Amino acid sequence: MNKKFDLIVFDWDGTLVDSANSIVFSLQGAARDLGLTEPSNEEARYVICLGLNEAIKHLFPTISSQEFNLISDRYRHHYLAHDKKISLYKGASKVIKALYAESFLLAVATGKSRAGLNRSFNSSGLGNFFHASRCADETFSKPHPAMLLELMSQFNVKATRTLMIGDTTHDLQMAINACVSGVGVTYGAHPKKRLETLAPLACVESVAQLHLWLNANI
Repeated sequence: MNKKFDLIVFDWDGTLVDSANSIVFSLQGAARDLGLTEPSNEEARYVICLGLNEAIKHLFPTISSQEFNLISDRYRHHYLAHDKKISLYKGASKVIKALYAESFLLAVATGKSRAGLNRSFNSSGLGNFFHASRCADETFSKPHPAMLLELMSQFNVKATRTLMIGDTTHDLQMAINACVSGVGVTYGAHPKKRLETLAPLACVESVAQLHLWLNANI
């Protein structure tokens, strides 16, 4: 069967890994530690998939540079306290291994730091199934298209042969900015109605549905 795509790029947090709540709690905990106004659950979930610097700037636009560094440190403290409890969504490993076995090029584009993604690759056991990855501390943060453009350039794959899968509007907007097709997953950080405003190829409600959609459409 002829493939429609050669390169499939996944977001990490909220798409393959069930970490959205931990990110929310960590952002809120960091704010409490510094006596800042706690972001609501919705506000904190909105910045998931952005780089940490961009997320903090969005949530706390008036803080000083000293407070910025402190809240970054406190966020990492809280997140690392949850880190060992964070796991892949059920079925995520099966999806990645099946795509790998079918010889698709697989990549990750994430708002995590390189150190954070490497740690998550190791704990999940999926690191060896991805051919490349881009992190927010290595290039521009989503929704800038740089992550996708760099990955496509690395593998010499055209935008029309590339698919981006993510759980936020930042993922889907990055895909649009890179002229790449996108699929939204609604079980992560952003609700279905918000994802649908960016007209992805599909919005799926579970990893199982994602697997079915991929089998039928790539």
